[in-house]
Amino acid sequence: MRREGPGADLRVASYNIRKCMGTDRRRSPERVMRVIGDTGAEVCVLQEADRRLGPRPTALPRNLIAQHSDYVPLPVARNDVSLGWHGNAMLVKPWITLDKVHHLDLPSLEPRGAVAAELQRQGQPFRVVGVHLGLLGNDRARQLAAIADWLKKQPPLPTLILGDFNEWSPRATFAPLKPDFHVLSPGPSYHARLRLAPLDRIAHDQRWKVAHSGMTDHGEATRASDHLPIWADLTPKGS
Repeated sequence: MRREGPGADLRVASYNIRKCMGTDRRRSPERVMRVIGDTGAEVCVLQEADRRLGPRPTALPRNLIAQHSDYVPLPVARNDVSLGWHGNAMLVKPWITLDKVHHLDLPSLEPRGAVAAELQRQGQPFRVVGVHLGLLGNDRARQLAAIADWLKKQPPLPTLILGDFNEWSPRATFAPLKPDFHVLSPGPSYHARLRLAPLDRIAHDQRWKVAHSGMTDHGEATRASDHLPIWADLTPKGS
């Protein structure tokens, strides 16, 4: 699904691209870009967009993004070689405009962080937070609590939290986000070939209505990474 302009609903997606390493052991950023394009997302939040070693160079080169799509990478990196921060990156369509970027350090035994972008679409402001939560349950709870506490200090905007929540249980409550957020689990996005667990989630606050949500679970998406992309169509309430 490809969009040439804003739809009736805002489509957002989250995709752990595993540094563009596919389940067939091929590293193909071009394939990853085709899968991202197939989501039809206007805002796509990525995890593991950068390599782990050294200055963390991007696995998804900016010139390739420009050549293979009309997506614009948001300036969330803090150096000249990364696409994201702690591997978290955001791509948006040209009609989505950026007001401000925030970097959130998250408590963890391993380095973790989140990126938040204040955006506008057709004159309507909203916020997107991109996350890749920790492997340990206690770390995840502390990280979500830190994000929730930070959001309470920010201007009241329709807010989405997208990413790899690293939570295997389909019945997880994500208590630190309650009662302000509802967490969507579009399906078992990991492993791309085996469909074992709904690691990837989309949390929305009460300012949104959800029309549809799902996964891209066909074609190259089953090989491009060990995760499948998830997506949701949403509309700010009152719009």
